[in-house]
Amino acid sequence: MEHANAILLCILISVISLPSPLTSLPTCEFPAIFNLGDSNSDTGGLSAAFGQAPYPHGITHFHHPAGRFCDGRLLIDFIAEDLGLPYLSAYLDSMASNFSHGANFATAGSTIRPQNTTMTQSGVSPISLDVQYVQYSDFRRRSPVLRKQGGVFEQLLPLEDSFSRALYTFDIGQNDLTAGYKLNMTTDQVKAYVPDVLHQFSNVVKGIYAQGGRSFWVHNTGPVGCLPYSLDRFLITAAQVNKYGCATPFNEVAQFFNRRLKDVVFQLRKDLPLAAITYVDVYSLKYSLFTQAKKLGFKDPLRACCGHGGKYNFNSKRRCGSKIIENGKEIVIANACKDPSVKVIWDGIHFTEAANRWMFKQLVNGSFSDPPIPLKMACHRTTDSLYYY
Repeated sequence: MEHANAILLCILISVISLPSPLTSLPTCEFPAIFNLGDSNSDTGGLSAAFGQAPYPHGITHFHHPAGRFCDGRLLIDFIAEDLGLPYLSAYLDSMASNFSHGANFATAGSTIRPQNTTMTQSGVSPISLDVQYVQYSDFRRRSPVLRKQGGVFEQLLPLEDSFSRALYTFDIGQNDLTAGYKLNMTTDQVKAYVPDVLHQFSNVVKGIYAQGGRSFWVHNTGPVGCLPYSLDRFLITAAQVNKYGCATPFNEVAQFFNRRLKDVVFQLRKDLPLAAITYVDVYSLKYSLFTQAKKLGFKDPLRACCGHGGKYNFNSKRRCGSKIIENGKEIVIANACKDPSVKVIWDGIHFTEAANRWMFKQLVNGSFSDPPIPLKMACHRTTDSLYYY
């Protein structure tokens, strides 16, 4: 019996001593990032098309408006930093843009599925995911041709092999959910169109794959029921608000979307055998910021830092940076709070740099990813890691 136990112990020690699949994988050398998304990852697309996100946006890191609906950096900025790449220039921005390390096609207000409305009517961007894909395809096709002309084109456009070696990031879907509620749809009606939305998402991923893209980093959508915007904009009964102050129906829709998105990612791995697709659970991280704010060093998680009045310091007609003319002078009446570093929400819709930084630190090592693979190893496909499936 003792001999058998000794053998079993040796086997256990041998198994424990085996190198982790992650430690045996080389770090990926991503030469570029191509991002598609909404305001959660927009680094200047909407600002270039419809006017700059005004002061005090950008005050924390850039110290001036920088095209982001945030006081500083977004998750996509921290991703670029971690990969040793410059911040992504917005594809739509012609001012001092450098696309040699990738491009950002995201615009604030973007949806996956095109909406039958205008920017003025709903706040939804006309640059939906299918438009972003067309922009990417055009960029992909024209870049090698223009680069051959040399000069400034050679310096500002990516190398041909950058497209196949790049990391393709996605952060979109939130506006597809709120779009339904803006049309007075029920929760069940919103859920009913989610499969079609995700079918269109899947088609875009397949399109990029067909053009050589191989590494995909996909964020799910956050708890929209905890955003001051949702709590202020939509009709919510007291019974629908949980103990943290979040609207349960909206969060349930987001979770429904995320479960279906995960299924889509699983199917894409089967359909695209050369692709490495990582699903990243930012919902859990964002929800933690609302429910464990004090423990994490934040205060008043449901109250916006930059806004104007009301329970949540959010007024849809007086959004962050809103001005009035008084005695012939412009005065900002929706200004920033004294210390954005302790706030979760920046402007009622988007997260502060401090919140984005905290989230990035949790997700960069793969702790909230499926498979649980670090950002810098996201080029490895399913057969390269025991963590897949």
